[in-house]
Amino acid sequence: MSEPEITRFADGDALAQSLSANVAGLLQSAVDADGAAFFAVSGGNTPRLFFRQLSAADIDWKKVTVTLVDERFVPPSSERSNQRLAAMNLLQDKAALAAFIPLYSDGMTADAAARDAALKFGEIGKPLDVAVLGLGTDGHTASWFPGSPDLGMLTDPQQGFQVMATEAPGQPETRLTLTLPPLMRAKNVILHIEGKQKRSVLENAMNSGPVEELPVRAILRRTERPLKVYWAP
Repeated sequence: MSEPEITRFADGDALAQSLSANVAGLLQSAVDADGAAFFAVSGGNTPRLFFRQLSAADIDWKKVTVTLVDERFVPPSSERSNQRLAAMNLLQDKAALAAFIPLYSDGMTADAAARDAALKFGEIGKPLDVAVLGLGTDGHTASWFPGSPDLGMLTDPQQGFQVMATEAPGQPETRLTLTLPPLMRAKNVILHIEGKQKRSVLENAMNSGPVEELPVRAILRRTERPLKVYWAP
């Protein structure tokens, strides 16, 4: 496991400014090199300010496709929808020109929606250029939760599914989530965390121990490229 590159910021505002500028540069570089950029974002409260900063970035958004790292299997009208979060905070301003691939699909089962999203990913024809992950205080990232019966498959680097439906212990909704392989292939993976408790979880995850205990270890132990961590107390 290569050590993650951890950058500390004074506060969430400074972090959001730096992260949005960095991600904008990575996306534009992908557009310049390949004619297109592919970008995955996470939900929760942490990325809202980052999303709003990034939405105003002056890049060629018409050539950017955005998707989600994970999603609750709820319609975008739900306040618990990550698609709704992205639509209201990221896919605004200049970023309103970006294409969007949802994980939720109305009228489909969760398994069918996962297959449909994976097919659409295949049509992009390239791996993710940037994936921005979050971290829970229980050590989960994406929808890889401790105690999930699917965790072994979700974090298996050899399995062939890019997107899977899963049940998270103690959570009311079925989830859809990217699996480990597409994140291992991503050109840039960034972990965005705020607060001392999550920094402590990250430090514990960097120690030896099972993925089942702290699932974020699965992505920390990817060997292709070092994980970049943006942290503010």
